[in-house]
Formats: sequence, structure tokens, C-alpha cells
Amino acid sequence: MSLNHDEFAFFNQQLAGMLRCGIPLEGALEQLCATMRQDKLRAELDRLRADLTAGMPLREAVARRELPSLYTHLIQVGAQGKDLPGILTLLADYYQRRHNLWTRLTALMVYPGIVLAVSLALSVLLFGFSAVYTSAMEGIFSDMFEGRPLPGIMTVGGRNAFLVPTILFAAAAVLFVLALTVPAARGWARWHLPGFRESSLSQFAATMRLLLAAGTGLPEALRLVSQFQPDTALARSLERWQSQLAAGAGKVSGLARQLPMFPPLFLWLVGQAGEDLVGGFARAAELYQERARHRVEMLLYAALPAAVVGLGALIICQLLLGLRVLGIFTFLSMLGG
Repeated sequence: MSLNHDEFAFFNQQLAGMLRCGIPLEGALEQLCATMRQDKLRAELDRLRADLTAGMPLREAVARRELPSLYTHLIQVGAQGKDLPGILTLLADYYQRRHNLWTRLTALMVYPGIVLAVSLALSVLLFGFSAVYTSAMEGIFSDMFEGRPLPGIMTVGGRNAFLVPTILFAAAAVLFVLALTVPAARGWARWHLPGFRESSLSQFAATMRLLLAAGTGLPEALRLVSQFQPDTALARSLERWQSQLAAGAGKVSGLARQLPMFPPLFLWLVGQAGEDLVGGFARAAELYQERARHRVEMLLYAALPAAVVGLGALIICQLLLGLRVLGIFTFLSMLGG
């Protein structure tokens, strides 16, 4: 399910507060759903409330709903441990962090998208203009050259010159869209591009902290996270981590060679915590969240002037090509006159 993480964080925060005030879960869900916009999340929460009102246990009711796997698991843990408000508070903090990181990453992707769209539109416009103008001039001067094609000098910088950047920008736009929509491409970008990699490490650490704070053991937490993201590089790396734990591996910080997806600093932060893995993952989440924020801001500061300069250079180059075409045909017009 596609979630508005900011709205979902606020919902869980309010639900935790209402439960602490003694309001029954069914009544709290009814009041909160009444204030939410009509969408799939509200429909699922309404069905959850109806199941609870009918007497279904929370563990079974939440398992029937199409909610995030991590959320469903932790709600079941909170219901079993009789600390549902505490789990909801942790979930609210988790989803708020995800919203903040994703907002920055989305802003980082806006500039390349705008530049590609404007560049492609400009290239298509100039290519269409050059094609029409060249065809018109070929018709005018066909008698002069007795039906033969125009000499090469008359078409240099014409439609063929505009066709090359149009194809290049179209290919770049297709690759950009694929990077945003194809799961494999998104997965690669998340763990390799600056800013995105730090964000992914922060989210992984925050997820582990959440599971461990709810009472889940380290091997079980690793197994659950790999199940939440099956058939990914992260899942395969976590399976190796589980294998190392089963083989009696020592400190987490010594697993850097077996777990190349995780930087040595990340594993060192977790390993230095000793038995306090919740604190170790919390420190890793904070550090890499700050790194992600810093790198995204640096890229944003660099992206705006670079986009302006690149777009300006593109406009100037293509206008010069267009003026060259106009100049050649204007000169021939004067000769013909």
C-alpha cells in the first residue's frame, strides 16, 4: 500500500495518546478515521475497527488488513506485550523520520526532472521548426538545383543537427523514468547513489532499532527485515549476516568483509554498543540520517546552478544552430532574388 508517511505518523501519534488517556481502541479508531481523507488507508482502518467491534482479537484483525508488514508485525507484538501505546509511539517516530528523508530525496530528484523535460521539449520544438523550414526551402530552391538534393552546406546545422540532441534527451528521459519506476533500478539507486545510500542505511538502522526495542531478537529481526524486502541485495546481505550469527561470529564490527553492503563505520557503531543493540542501531540511524541530510542539501545547492548553466548552454547552442540554418537560407534567398 502506498502511504503518506507524514499522515500515518500523525495518526499513530494521536492513537497512542488516546489509548494512554483510556479511550478504547475501537473508539479511538472511529474518531481518528472520521478526520482522515477518503483513501485506501482509511478504508483499511475502518475495516480494522469493524473487526475489533465484532469481537475479533487485535492480532487476527490487523493480520487481515493490507497494512505495511513491519507495522502489522509490531502491532501484534504490542498487543501481545500489553504495551500498544509504546509501540505506536515508536512507529510514529519511525514513519516521521521516513517522511523527512523522503521529502529531501524527492526535492533532489525535481531539478534533473525539470531540466530533462525542458531540454527535451526545446529540442523537439527546434527539430520540428528546422524540419519544416528546411523542407520549405528545399521546395523553393528545387528548381535552382534541377530536382537534385541541396548541397551539404545548406543542410549543415539543420534538422539532422537537431535530431541528435533530441534523441539523446529522449533517451535520458526514458532512463530517468525507468530509474524511478523499475524496482530493480530503484533498488540499485537506493544503495549506490550519494544521499540515497545514507538514507537507506538510516532507514535500515531505524527499522532494526524498532524491532529490537519491541523485544525481537537480533536473528529474528534480521529475518523479518529480509522478509519485508525479499529478492533484494539487502535481503541477501541480511541472510549472510544471519548465517554468520548462526556460525558463532563474534563482534558485529568484524563482519565488514562478509557484509560489503554495510560500511565499516555502520557495523562499528552497532558493534561498539555491545549488548545494547537498540542503542547501537539508534546511533547508526541518527548518524546516517544526518549524513543523508547533509549530502542531499549539498547536492541541492549544486544542482540548481548546474541546472541553470546547463539549460542556458543548451538553449544558446541550439539557437545558434537555428540561426545558422536561417542564415544559410537567407543568403540563398538573396542569391535567388
